[in-house]
Amino acid sequence: MLAKRVIVLTGGIGSGKSLAADHFAAKGITVVDADALSRQLTAPGGAAIAAIRSAMGPQWFRKDGGLDRDRVRALVFADPSARQQLEAILHPMIRCEAQAALALAPEPYVIYMVPLWIETHRSPMRSRPTEGPVEGIIVVDCAEETQIQRVMQRSGLTREDVLAIMATQASRAERQANATHLLNNDGGIEQLAQQIDALHQQLIHS
Repeated sequence: MLAKRVIVLTGGIGSGKSLAADHFAAKGITVVDADALSRQLTAPGGAAIAAIRSAMGPQWFRKDGGLDRDRVRALVFADPSARQQLEAILHPMIRCEAQAALALAPEPYVIYMVPLWIETHRSPMRSRPTEGPVEGIIVVDCAEETQIQRVMQRSGLTREDVLAIMATQASRAERQANATHLLNNDGGIEQLAQQIDALHQQLIHS
């Protein structure tokens, strides 16, 4: 039987979304990762390459033909119009790929990991027609200082860099307000795993 229950997994930078997704996957739950789909679309030979090259020019591509994601990330961070241009190309393609993957996922439910779900679904006009019905939103949550320290340690970014990225994302309060399920990740891996175990049982029995 195909999964009819799509549960979104989201959270701010450094919150621990990927760690949470790995725990769900370890339980046999299909995880559809929007970021992974984006990377596939912009890899050498990816389906989005031609449209992005036509819209933005060849200077944003590596020698192997793939999108230079680091340079483009800096561009769209500094230039909202470039961000809108790129999103107009990528988002419909990501939704199309995600819809196909979600439709093939088995029961009892499927996790759809979208880092910027809250930011891209603030308006009712931008809600869910292409992803299909969404039953719940899991937000992986932690203190902002925890986010900052994690990102600095893993990426080498400065505190100011991390704060600038966080300023472009939904606030912690906004994410919490939109959550149907909240996972606290201020503690260790065991604490997060226990919460996911309990939520998994809740989801398969509801």
